[in-house]
Amino acid sequence: MLAMKRDSNVPKAMTISPSLFVMLLWALSTAPVGDAIWLNLPKTGTKCVSEEIHSNVVVLADYVVVSVDDGQTAPVAVKVTSPYGNDLHHRENVTYGRFAFTTEEAGNYLACFWSDNHSSATGEIVVNIDWKTGIAAKDWESVARKEKLEGVELELRKLEGAVEAIHENLLYLKSREVEMRSMSETTNARVAWFSIMSLGTCIVVSGLQVWYLKRFFQKKKLI
Repeated sequence: MLAMKRDSNVPKAMTISPSLFVMLLWALSTAPVGDAIWLNLPKTGTKCVSEEIHSNVVVLADYVVVSVDDGQTAPVAVKVTSPYGNDLHHRENVTYGRFAFTTEEAGNYLACFWSDNHSSATGEIVVNIDWKTGIAAKDWESVARKEKLEGVELELRKLEGAVEAIHENLLYLKSREVEMRSMSETTNARVAWFSIMSLGTCIVVSGLQVWYLKRFFQKKKLI
């Protein structure tokens, strides 16, 4: 947190060093943001969007059917599942909706949309999804009212949240790197043992073949 000293009579301007300013800009540019996604749903078929999210992350998404080819709206069905297949949101015969949850599992979260079977539309259905995660899904207006923040203080609070989100992402990537390295080392060890066993088996089989051929030629008095 950045601290500011205030004089009772003369306000002092807050100064930020160039390196800190660059770091804050980088934090803002790499912070999680909401993504608007457009899906074209065929009459028969399902389209899905997915995002890899680690645990304890807030997810908020709004979806709405914009139109079909004939300019009318048509109901759709939507289902959101966790990486382990748990249903987080399931609605049918809707033209708009919202789902919000806090992730409990790390992995790919899947949101699938398909045309409702009872729809009379004959064209392609267009669905808009406003998907937000992490700091982008936070209600900053409520935070500002609750903590009485405004102006620079609110922006600094957003920067603090962005830095925390980046730190959590780096820790998540580090843990995934450790898991992948452990899996790679285990796989290499298994491959090495398999190669050694294969080589040993080939040597034993070759020795038995030589021993058998030697006995066969001796019985036939060829050697």
